[in-house]
Amino acid sequence: MNGELNGKVALITGASRGIGKAVALRLAAEGAAIYLAAEGTEAELKEVDQACRKAGAPDAAGAVHDLARAGEAEDMVAAAHRRMGRIDILVNNAGIRVRKAFGEFSQEEYDRVMAVNLRAPFFASQAVVPIMRAQGGGHIVHMASQLGIVASRYGSVYNISKAGLIQLTRAMALELSAEGISVNAVCPGPVSTEGFLAGRNPGELEQRARDVPIGRFGTVEEVAGVVAFLVSKDASYVRGHALVMDGGYVIH
Repeated sequence: MNGELNGKVALITGASRGIGKAVALRLAAEGAAIYLAAEGTEAELKEVDQACRKAGAPDAAGAVHDLARAGEAEDMVAAAHRRMGRIDILVNNAGIRVRKAFGEFSQEEYDRVMAVNLRAPFFASQAVVPIMRAQGGGHIVHMASQLGIVASRYGSVYNISKAGLIQLTRAMALELSAEGISVNAVCPGPVSTEGFLAGRNPGELEQRARDVPIGRFGTVEEVAGVVAFLVSKDASYVRGHALVMDGGYVIH
């Protein structure tokens, strides 16, 4: 895109590591100023902040935000707007997953997964829309999952949170597209992140890779490339779409 995002500001959640960090670096490389939000530590955010500046961001800042807490999503948007002066891109990437058999989830586990994966994107988007509307438009990208489309064992709460995020994408796009606010979702399949690899033995990982027609897991850079496309001019006619990038997993 060669600096297409010059003059733009991107707010990215879950930005201290994994997909969120890769998205921040990619958008920084395209010229966007970056506001990082994550549940991690100040040290982690500072490291990504510096990496974004090195990648080409004219400005980068961020803060720790616990998006499981009611009201935190709105506070995050307000903090980003105060610090950066505008918000042109919101990437709702933060997400958590609890792997348990159906029937074993606690009320607290259910509430936390739904709060981070669905409630936070909903209220962050509600908070950012007036800002984008006043600026004449913007882009919102929700990080959903292939598991919002197909089911998986030990992931019922995660599955329904991501399915809800896909439907939220459609509902928002229907209402906001005419105002110049683009809303889309990315639905990655298995991606080589710390969260995905944690707790899985080599045999399980080999089987999961064989289940993907392309024969491997995705990379965080590949996900970041799709996000960069969705916030570019090339995607100006793409609205309310849940873009599946999973190596062909859901086609069989």
